[in-house]
Amino acid sequence: MSAIYPSLAGKRVVITGGGSGIGAAMVEAFARQGAQVFFLDIADSDGRALQAKLGDAARPPVFHRCDLTELQGVRATFAAIEASGGPIDVLVNNAANDDRHEIGTVTTDYWDQRIAVNLRHQFFCAQAVSGGMRAAGGGVILNLGSISWHLALPSLSIYMTAKAGIEGLTKGLARDLGGFNIRVNCIVPGAVRTPRQMKLWQSPESEAQVVAAQCLPQRIDPAHVAAMALFLASDDAARCSGREYYVDAGWHGA
Repeated sequence: MSAIYPSLAGKRVVITGGGSGIGAAMVEAFARQGAQVFFLDIADSDGRALQAKLGDAARPPVFHRCDLTELQGVRATFAAIEASGGPIDVLVNNAANDDRHEIGTVTTDYWDQRIAVNLRHQFFCAQAVSGGMRAAGGGVILNLGSISWHLALPSLSIYMTAKAGIEGLTKGLARDLGGFNIRVNCIVPGAVRTPRQMKLWQSPESEAQVVAAQCLPQRIDPAHVAAMALFLASDDAARCSGREYYVDAGWHGA
């Protein structure tokens, strides 16, 4: 049995990258709490399939196709969501892309695109909701980080730069918005068993190496990350802000 948070019922929640993986698990988890969820993704088929799957929820989630690297479209999407029913109570900045890359092949265009995909939108999405949250007397922003840069994983230098920046962004937003009762935290997932990540494991042996490096010898599922998001978004976490919360089974090495 999962926890039920009465304070989440009826909350207006936006989740970026909500069409699949961790994001989809969070869309479902918030919807099952009775929240009104709006989720953004560039993958139309995934988004519409998830919207149909959760059509029986008390407040069915609403999918918006949105390219988070196009800031004009981002602003328009958030404005439309607020116009449909009021300020956003909870923002989950989940969208990211961890494509591998080698240092020698990186161009300036590729660098800029990777930063836009993994870091820049988190600030501008927070900017888009902050005015409504201030007017409403509070809100919650959750940024998704990554264990990768804490472990110095290979072939991810730009991704790890962005994810390290997200932790700094979290602290800055928490300080600047705290006076308006807006809480900002960072969730740091470990090796989560999503379809995308499972494709990266070339053999049972390589997956076993990750599990062996964790303090807890069990795989992490998207639902475990979603459970942390629910807690941090709820009133039960009313005095939690400006911090990182790990869901990594205690992973301390590769």
